[in-house]
Amino acid sequence: MPDSHVIPHPTIALLRTASLSSAAQQEIERMILAGEIAPGAKLTEAWLSERLGISRGPIREAFRMLEEAGLVRQEKNRGVFVRDIPLDEAVEIYDLRAAMDELIGRRLATSITPEQSKKARAIVDRMEAAAKSGDVDAYHLLNLQFHDALVEFAGNRKLAAIYRKLVKELALFRRRNLNDRGVLPHSVAEHRQILKVIASGDTEAAGRAMYEHVIESKERMLKGEAVRSAPARARAGRRG
Repeated sequence: MPDSHVIPHPTIALLRTASLSSAAQQEIERMILAGEIAPGAKLTEAWLSERLGISRGPIREAFRMLEEAGLVRQEKNRGVFVRDIPLDEAVEIYDLRAAMDELIGRRLATSITPEQSKKARAIVDRMEAAAKSGDVDAYHLLNLQFHDALVEFAGNRKLAAIYRKLVKELALFRRRNLNDRGVLPHSVAEHRQILKVIASGDTEAAGRAMYEHVIESKERMLKGEAVRSAPARARAGRRG
């Protein structure tokens, strides 16, 4: 009869811990990107340990992985916080992502398969349904899924790794710019046009469509930020 008190082999114990850390990292990331945990919020080991049903060790390792991914920051003697991306950094990410998306569009115009096109169209169909119902959270996640699928289809692993890190960082900022439900139908139309141009096989047009999609998103973001900051500037002017 096996001994129920046998101590696990160190390698097995390490694998279990690594597996738990990875699972914790994925779930915390999901909560952040889904908006369940807001930018700037403090993350505590105790709360997450209870929420996820695991010990604090894997949570600490998950924090390290999330920091590497650019989603959280650890402050000495203060704790771990979800990053709140400043405007100037968001602009830099938008510009870099636009260049990467142009490359992705050009590659896909000559390489996308019918099955890949079908998968991308299915995501846009779901985005349209979310837009019609006004479900901003669902739309946000589907938008991430759409662009993740395109970078995956492009077939460049290094590009995909860098792109995904940037997109996740930008998602912390963009959530507040998709709250305007009026933007969603226009966004759906942009995504359908991207797929149409890619399917045409025109590399120049596909790259341009992808690039302009990101730049237009950046411009909408800047206009939204200007509108949001106007009352604060007006109050400051009156005080002056």
